[in-house]
Amino acid sequence: MSQRQVLQVFEQYQKARTQFVQMVAELATRPQNIETLQNAGVMSLLRPLLLDVVPTIQQTAALALGRLANYNDDLAEAVVKGDILPQLVYSLAEQNRFYKKAAAFVLRAVGKHSPQLAQAIVDCGALDTLVICLEDFDPGVKEAAAWALGYIARHNAELSQAVVDAGAVPLLVLCIQEPEIALKRIAASALSDISKHSPELAQTVVDAGAIAHLAQMILNPDSKLKRQVLSALSQIAKHSVDLAEMVVEAEIFPVVLTCLKDKDEYVKKNASTLIREIAKHTPELSQLIVNAGGVAAVIDCIGSCKGNIRLPGIMMLGYVAAHSENLAMAVIISKGVPQLSICLSEEPEDHIKAAAAWAIGQIGRHTPEHARAVAVTNTLPVLLSLYMSTESSEDLQVKSKKAIKNILQKCTYLPALEPFLYDAPPNILKHVVGQFSKVLPHDSKARRLFVTSGGLKKVQEIKAEPGSLLQEYINSINNCYPEEIVRYYSPGYSDTLLQRVDSYQPLTN
Repeated sequence: MSQRQVLQVFEQYQKARTQFVQMVAELATRPQNIETLQNAGVMSLLRPLLLDVVPTIQQTAALALGRLANYNDDLAEAVVKGDILPQLVYSLAEQNRFYKKAAAFVLRAVGKHSPQLAQAIVDCGALDTLVICLEDFDPGVKEAAAWALGYIARHNAELSQAVVDAGAVPLLVLCIQEPEIALKRIAASALSDISKHSPELAQTVVDAGAIAHLAQMILNPDSKLKRQVLSALSQIAKHSVDLAEMVVEAEIFPVVLTCLKDKDEYVKKNASTLIREIAKHTPELSQLIVNAGGVAAVIDCIGSCKGNIRLPGIMMLGYVAAHSENLAMAVIISKGVPQLSICLSEEPEDHIKAAAAWAIGQIGRHTPEHARAVAVTNTLPVLLSLYMSTESSEDLQVKSKKAIKNILQKCTYLPALEPFLYDAPPNILKHVVGQFSKVLPHDSKARRLFVTSGGLKKVQEIKAEPGSLLQEYINSINNCYPEEIVRYYSPGYSDTLLQRVDSYQPLTN
């Protein structure tokens, strides 16, 4: 065989390898091909090609492995069991930027599925190499490394701590200052994934100077970047008063309120979440949000969206109102109750209705004035029907009941209470009758109206246990009226009158 023929054989072999990895990488993009590739043992065929002498074959083999591992955890597990990770980590430090991106993609694809698979990546020493890649001159390599680190960190505090210990945080903070939008997004997402697990991890991110740089990007025109920036700030602010105050000190108000009007639904949601995570901590932080116009802006945002996008805004109103009478009144003045009432009526999901019921209860529980503001919106009958409905989830029933009780115990607006005399179950009825027993002794107009509307008659029909609290309330109401009026409206009184007619002997001349 001549030298030329030998070279042709090698060329054909190289061409065949190239065609093979390109075809597998292409097939792996379609879900319907994955099982066939897996059954054909493609993993073991790709593994030696990671060390191929031809760089493009190495890169394409890594890309194919990444696409397969990305598909499901069985294939990701096969990458781990096939001892492919050590090869990838070794090559990650040695090879060119194209291979680095492909190798980081495989690590991300494996690590995303479970804490166990992410731990396997940590155990093979990948973190140090990925952190080195954050310093690469190529933005695409930095992005791929940041993405892999974020996917490892998101699982739990231990993995997140491992990423921190590898020195990733200061470099991720540098990455969010780079000009490339895609790199900014992924780095902000990774910082969010690290911050979410504990106050200590969030503090590490803060200590690296992340807050100021994140806050500067709140008004960036790129919606996907804004989502990640707002998420990262939320994950920092949620842990403690101190961390929330640090976020506020970065002067995010009132600029963050503009995000509540963003055309991107997830920017709205993440902005509402950030405001909620700040508001929940203290009355002072909630007051700061009120002063910045935050409550009115969140209420407008709730009105402009549907479903889970509304949820953080609904909860934010509940947290603000829970802190104090004045803050609850700020929610009322900004017309928060009608908007929450709309959510209660029109949202199909029980967990959103439950949040709205909880928030309404927090608003109405403070004083008679607060309770009246809820009662006049006709929200109480809606809460009652949700509580009594067999189709409502247990959580919705519990929150509706608690809201009703909180509001009823303060409500002195009798027109809103009266329908409950007819519809409420005994455990709610007790609170309704209790409110009438408090108001009627001091209001002559209300006493007359209670008779003419049929309320007094209804109270006489209630069967209460002798000596019970409910019976005491009924006695208090009856004591507000002359005895003959109470007798007149008592069940069976007309029969008693008829008996008297029957037994009455008319006077004769």
